[in-house]
Amino acid sequence: MEDISISVSLLLIIVFICEAIRKTASKLVSRKDYEVYLLEVISTFQLCACSHELKLLGEMGQIEQQIGLTLTYTMTVVHVLTFQGAICNPSGALEHVYRRKLTGKSALARIGCQCIAAVVARLVMIQVWALELSDLHRRHKIFGFICNNPIHASLPVALAVELACAFAVQAAVTLTNRLEDKYRVHFTAAVVTVLVYLGGSATGAVFNPVLALSIQFPCSGNTFLEYLLVYCLGPVLGVVISVLLFDKVIPLLSGKSAYEEDMDFPVSKDKIQ
Repeated sequence: MEDISISVSLLLIIVFICEAIRKTASKLVSRKDYEVYLLEVISTFQLCACSHELKLLGEMGQIEQQIGLTLTYTMTVVHVLTFQGAICNPSGALEHVYRRKLTGKSALARIGCQCIAAVVARLVMIQVWALELSDLHRRHKIFGFICNNPIHASLPVALAVELACAFAVQAAVTLTNRLEDKYRVHFTAAVVTVLVYLGGSATGAVFNPVLALSIQFPCSGNTFLEYLLVYCLGPVLGVVISVLLFDKVIPLLSGKSAYEEDMDFPVSKDKIQ
């Protein structure tokens, strides 16, 4: 129980520090284009750092599944409410290019920021664990901060799991596009939690390439190429299939896509960052 309390406190500290930096950056950075990239770094760092602690708590903390899922739901809500326009997902950045909400150059810059934040988050969390704030951190340090193989299924199955998870999240975002934020946030968090419950035992249910880069790629058990196929190709394909379904297939059946209203109006250059 002490390990859980310390881990939850650490999660809160990470969120509060990142939120304070975001607020400060918004006030001090005058150029909007610089601010969005800085917010991308901070928010992606928050996502990855918190996920590191949640993963450690789930794998080595031996907590009850109900507690783990509750923490997953709560942290998803917190992330969505605090990210302030940051995408924190390469698949999302590519979708924004398709929607003409971002230029290709800006999307690549955001993805670069996400990758940097993912690597930094892992390095920072290793230093935090080295402080041995809890028995959980102490045990992890003794084992050399090594994580085991996160894939507990054949590669085709693992690829399908990550693809299906990314598809489900993208579909949820699309279907709730017109809902009020207070409803959309909790619906999305509920979908993510269910997916973690269903697919967590197979791949960890990450469905985010940059998050996988931080918490899964350093683990032993599979090659870099195998991780790339499961945690990068799978989520990207899932998002692509979802977008095609709602933008191409469904319009053939109903005559209108979920995003048609947004796409009816040309996007001016000053709106593309």
